[in-house]
Amino acid sequence: MSWQITPANEKQKQLMAALESRDVDIVGAFGPSGTGKSYVTCNYALKALSEGRYSRFVIVRPLVDVSTGRRYSSIELGPHFFSVASSYLYDLVGPQGEEHLRKLLDEGRVVLADPSFLIGRTFDRTLLFLDDAQHLPPETIREAMLRLGGESKLVVAGDPVVQAPRENSAALARELLLGEERTFVVDFGIRDIVRPGAKRALKFALEARVRAREMSEEERKLMSLAYAHAPDAQLVTVVDLRPLKEKHSITSKNTPDALLISKEGYLGRLIGKGGERIQKMEKESGMALRGVELTLDLKQLVASMHPIGWIRRHLRDADIVGTNLEVEVDSENFGAFVGQKGAFIRFLDEAMRSLLGVGLRARSVEAERKEEERGRRKAAKK
Repeated sequence: MSWQITPANEKQKQLMAALESRDVDIVGAFGPSGTGKSYVTCNYALKALSEGRYSRFVIVRPLVDVSTGRRYSSIELGPHFFSVASSYLYDLVGPQGEEHLRKLLDEGRVVLADPSFLIGRTFDRTLLFLDDAQHLPPETIREAMLRLGGESKLVVAGDPVVQAPRENSAALARELLLGEERTFVVDFGIRDIVRPGAKRALKFALEARVRAREMSEEERKLMSLAYAHAPDAQLVTVVDLRPLKEKHSITSKNTPDALLISKEGYLGRLIGKGGERIQKMEKESGMALRGVELTLDLKQLVASMHPIGWIRRHLRDADIVGTNLEVEVDSENFGAFVGQKGAFIRFLDEAMRSLLGVGLRARSVEAERKEEERGRRKAAKK
């Protein structure tokens, strides 16, 4: 069977190039589910097998109960371990590749390996794939590197943020691989999601994370006050920013004392026509309040807290990169975004960690990219 892979976006192209490169021994692919990390890797592997580049494709992937987080081994599940693991592969290759995949499994050219039992093995002329690394202990990743033989390549894929448990091996693996020789890391973000339904699932996951944060007594009081004036609003959480403002000496009136974060589509109900609802909340609480929707456009969340009001016009994008939210800022306004001695970005970083559990980093975007974006917007209007 001839395997044809057409990358859906730039990040998938980067992953394909790293998989094909003979100058790269270890590939890292990190980001949210639905970006095509497993799809591209598995389909490339089958293509490489058919071309004789590798003799085996070995997949090391944990079987995890999503409701409990428990990881099962082949000792516990017996043959059922491998039938469940192989169903993931059949999903990735689709109906047209089922027969060929079954033949490769029968021949032992595609191998499903239990992450618990890698000691003593050697993988020569093998494409070794550690998938869902966020659920693997760090020892498994280390052991896989030890077992890599001649003419072989290791791919480590996982989600460092959204699907990650408290002890996150995907985040650790990414940090270890960055900058290493003959290693290439591809960071997928929200904008790179291609699977239908994955963006909605990601939005639900982020909202669940925000709802799960423990609110202070003052934040709970503010939420009760908000519902008293806007009973039809749908609040996700309330964030009291005053302690962080004081800690980082933020005196700008543009940064509110507290954020009232609503579900997408409910901001108008929270604020009221002409802003009368939130104004009543401000008068009663004696605090400067701001409402903002929780959406996947996370730059709006950053802009709602930044001490400089006009900076929102110069934020090009914001996406999750590794374990941080990376904000792209026009180069000529980068200093204004960061603040004197980095005060603004330290404040935003701590606020985002409290809210979403991710840090915040900034990246300067040159004027050429701005011109490209303007051109795309003009073309879209025509």
